[in-house]
Amino acid sequence: MTHLKEGDKAPDFSGINENGEEVSLGDFKGKKLVLFFYPKDNTPGCTAEACNLAENYSALKKAGYELLGVSPDSPKRHVNFIEKYQLPFHLLADTEKEVLNAYGVWGEKKNYGRTYMGVHRTTFVIDENGIIEKVITKVKTKDHTAQILAD
Repeated sequence: MTHLKEGDKAPDFSGINENGEEVSLGDFKGKKLVLFFYPKDNTPGCTAEACNLAENYSALKKAGYELLGVSPDSPKRHVNFIEKYQLPFHLLADTEKEVLNAYGVWGEKKNYGRTYMGVHRTTFVIDENGIIEKVITKVKTKDHTAQILAD
């Protein structure tokens, strides 16, 4: 699980989105950012989370938030995921797990008695100055927007 907490400076990052464009934390300076980490495109929980955020995108934008999703999937998989579910936000392809490690969300997981390495589904709300305002570790995939917008 992540070592980061509210009040910490968000780790700087840069990576490639689904279009092959470089995206970095600095691109969001002066804006509030919802940076959400999820395990894998086109899986039930990740699809529910992405679709919930997409369905409530206008409310999130109205509240002043930009969105960026991060997973270890390739840009090509991200393109498919975005097109299939009409996602209105970008997805960062962290195939080398650099951003995942910087935010402390890549680690050991257990499922049905099996231990493996994977992404701990986590969302960071980052303010205009790059400071973490909120860390959501118990993401409700079908109602994630409400968690983000709750005070």
